[in-house]
Amino acid sequence: MGNHETAEGRPTRSTRRTFLTASAAATAAAVATPLAADPASAAPAVPRGPGRPARPQPPDRELTALLREIDRRRIEATVRRLAAFGTRHTLSSQDDPVRGIGAARDWIHARLSEYAAASGGRMTVELQSYVQEPASRIPTATTITNVVATLRGDVTGERVYVITGHYDSRATDVMDATSDAPGADDDASGVAVVMELARVLATRRSEATIVLAAVAGEEQGLYGSAYLAGRLKAAGVDVQGMFSNDIVGSSTADDGTRDPRTVRLFAEGVPTAETPAEASVRQSVGGENDSPSRQLARFVSDVADNGATGMDVRVIYRRDRYLRGSDHISFLREGWPAGRFTEPAEDFAHQHQDVRVVDGVQYGDLPEFCDFDYITRVARVNAATLWSLAQAPGTPKGTIVVTTNLTNDTTLRWQRGTEEDLAGYEVVWRETTADRWQKVLAVGDVTEVTIDLSKDNVFFGVRAVDRAGHRSPVAFPKPGS
Repeated sequence: MGNHETAEGRPTRSTRRTFLTASAAATAAAVATPLAADPASAAPAVPRGPGRPARPQPPDRELTALLREIDRRRIEATVRRLAAFGTRHTLSSQDDPVRGIGAARDWIHARLSEYAAASGGRMTVELQSYVQEPASRIPTATTITNVVATLRGDVTGERVYVITGHYDSRATDVMDATSDAPGADDDASGVAVVMELARVLATRRSEATIVLAAVAGEEQGLYGSAYLAGRLKAAGVDVQGMFSNDIVGSSTADDGTRDPRTVRLFAEGVPTAETPAEASVRQSVGGENDSPSRQLARFVSDVADNGATGMDVRVIYRRDRYLRGSDHISFLREGWPAGRFTEPAEDFAHQHQDVRVVDGVQYGDLPEFCDFDYITRVARVNAATLWSLAQAPGTPKGTIVVTTNLTNDTTLRWQRGTEEDLAGYEVVWRETTADRWQKVLAVGDVTEVTIDLSKDNVFFGVRAVDRAGHRSPVAFPKPGS
């Protein structure tokens, strides 16, 4: 049996008949609405059963205003300035004032510090350094420095979301620290996204804490992001979502075709940090498509794939491209949900290449091959995602599906969040063959509910909702009692 709310908001014990009657009414209302009028008419048919059809979360007035402030000219200027440092190789000079990774580091720090100065003390900026002893692609002890801007949350500051771009670059030879390596697309584009987000967010109040980082050492082996993730883990930080922006600068493929309205989001299924015990549970319930990273990706589609961003978010159901990896993997290794944004189709003549002309073809990662309108739209996808996460309640914790009895209904339980503006919870479900949530039931400010639908036949999830209608990512329940 589940709890229900009275009109005054007091939880009361409801009968199963009461709950199912309300669900049936909601279903009848949904059926009465022509599905063909739905913009997502290409989506799989909504299954029969309790609840209303799931719909994306539209941007509110505050988010719409934020997205309009993202400035293409600033993004282009950032990419061109970073490329002008010649090389930003991790092993390049750290004390030359005009060339090398040290000059780039200091420039990024100065710009982020300028943005933080307008935050009224809410945003802080640090140079997070450590000495990496000799290791793969690090021949001698090398100082690696991340530039990290942190916007402290006002409500649940212990809840953290992270977005990164890497500011190091490389030429054809990954150990070549002297040749020109402009790194415009890989990854000045991602750093430009991070820096523009810092600028527009610095003057706003966020409920959760936001970390915006330009990390180093990615091309040599994810060193900077591993250090950042390790620091957060050691401090006991509750990272509920992380995104790497890596190679988000071009909409043109190697064959010249363009796709200026699509960004890929890579999201793993089987968690990188999964333990043998967790693997056994996943295998028993069929949870391969319901990892925290997949729930995070579904959230991105809900809040950032719309006319306000001008982009289609194409979720790719794998950790990253073949034989490739980015800084989100450092966070996956720590057990946190994370994904990687990247352009729709890469042109490999313009990444990881010496700057040169061969048979009339220009090679090298130069700014002239970037699409700055495209980067601006990617920045809007990031902003819509980050702001929607930070202003909504956190992902429900302790979510379980009760499996102690053999029944044809489903009981779900979870822990209540601590947010002051928490309005209640929604249960979502979908057919096992569907990749997106299909139906949603508002269940009120309760921590347990029973639904007349078999857990053996569909997948369930739980998400939190605040009084303004902001929804959290979905929590996929574990078997429990």
